[in-house]
Amino acid sequence: MPFVDLFSTDDFVSIYYITNSQFGNVGGFDPQKPTVLILHPTFFDTQWLDYHWGDPRLYKNFNLIAFDMRCSGRTVSRPSTRHDTWVEAADIALCHLKLRLPPCHILALETTSVCVALRLVVLFPELCLSLALCNVPSPLEPDWAFRVLDETIKRWCFAKDIETFKHGGVEAVNLLCGYVCYALPLSTVISYSFTIMQDSDPDLYDEVSDKSIFGQNELAEITQPVIIFHGERNDLHSMEHAENLQALLTGVEGGAALCPVMCGASNLTLDRNAASMLNNLYSKFLLTRVDRARSELRTEELLIEERMQRALFKLADIMERSDMMSGNPLSSLSFSCLSQTGLQRQIELSQIYEKDSEHSFSPLGPDGRLLRKYSDRDGQHWFEAGPSRLSIAGVY
Repeated sequence: MPFVDLFSTDDFVSIYYITNSQFGNVGGFDPQKPTVLILHPTFFDTQWLDYHWGDPRLYKNFNLIAFDMRCSGRTVSRPSTRHDTWVEAADIALCHLKLRLPPCHILALETTSVCVALRLVVLFPELCLSLALCNVPSPLEPDWAFRVLDETIKRWCFAKDIETFKHGGVEAVNLLCGYVCYALPLSTVISYSFTIMQDSDPDLYDEVSDKSIFGQNELAEITQPVIIFHGERNDLHSMEHAENLQALLTGVEGGAALCPVMCGASNLTLDRNAASMLNNLYSKFLLTRVDRARSELRTEELLIEERMQRALFKLADIMERSDMMSGNPLSSLSFSCLSQTGLQRQIELSQIYEKDSEHSFSPLGPDGRLLRKYSDRDGQHWFEAGPSRLSIAGVY
C-alpha cells in the first residue's frame, strides 16, 4: 500500500502518497528522469492535482510523487494541538528519507505548501534540487480574509444545519479559489468539504494561520534555483509579497525568477487555464535552466535519526529555543514551533470542537453519502436571481 508510517512515543501518522510510475511506487521511477515532489494546495489533497498530474509536459519528462499532508486526504494521523507547518516539513523529510528518494524538484502549490517547502529546504537542503513556489502568502492574513476564514472554520466545525454548512462551503471556495474562479462547479468542491474536511478543520486552522516567512539570514541560505508563480488576480495575497520574497532570496545564483500568471487567482491548481500556464512555464524552467538530474533510489546506509537530529538542532538555533534540542528527532511533533499562545489557542479550539461531538450535525446520511448536493438547492431560494437576473430582493 502507498503509505509511509511515521511512529514514535508521542505521535503516529500514516502518510498516503501517489506516484506516476506504472505500479504506483517509487521503485518504478525512471532513473533517466528527474523527480518532482508536488505539495498539494491548502484544504485540498492529492486528488485535486489532475491538471498537473495529467499534463504530458510533466508526466512524460519527470517522475512525479505527492504526499497527502498530515490532516488531508487519505493520510491517517493522531490529532495534535502541536501541529504546524514545521511539523509538515518534518513529515515530508522523514518520508523522503524512508522511501530513499533521490533529491527532488519541489513544486509547492499555494500558501501552506509554500511555507512547508521553504522550511524543508532550509532544514534539509540536500533533498531539494529546485523550488517552485505558487502564490506566496503574506505573513499575516488581511483583516477581511481572517474574518472570513474564522467564520468559515466555525461554520464547518459547528454547523447546526445543512444550510449553514453549505454557506460555509461557498465562502471557503471563494476565499481559497478566488471570487472569479468558475473553472470547477461549486458543488464538486463543496461536496469534498462535506465528506472529508470536517474532521480535519481544527488542526488545519493553526496550520493555515502559521505562514510566517523566515528572516533574511535563513532565506539567504537557500542556493537552489527558485521560480515564483503568482496569480495576477489573487485577491488574498498581493504580488507585493512575491516580490518581497524574491528580493530576499539573495543566495540564488542569478536571483529567483518571478512569473505572474495572468489568468490566475487565489488558486492556480483548480483553474484549468492557470494550471496549464503554470505547467508550461515550470517544465521550461526545469528543462532549460536547471541541471538535469538522475533519479536512482539511494542504496547507501541512511542514518535517519542522526540526520533528523541535526535538523532539529538547526531549528532550535533558528528559533532560539534550547528546549527543542531534547526532543525526539524521529517525532515530527518535536519540530513544532507553536508559541505558548498558539498552543493554548489550539487546545481551547480542540476542546470546543470535541464538546458534544457525538451529537453534532453531519451532512452525510447513514450510507456515508451527502444528504443533498449544493447544486440541488442552487437558485431555488426566493432571494436568488433566476436566468432573467431578477430577484424579489433586488434593488433598482
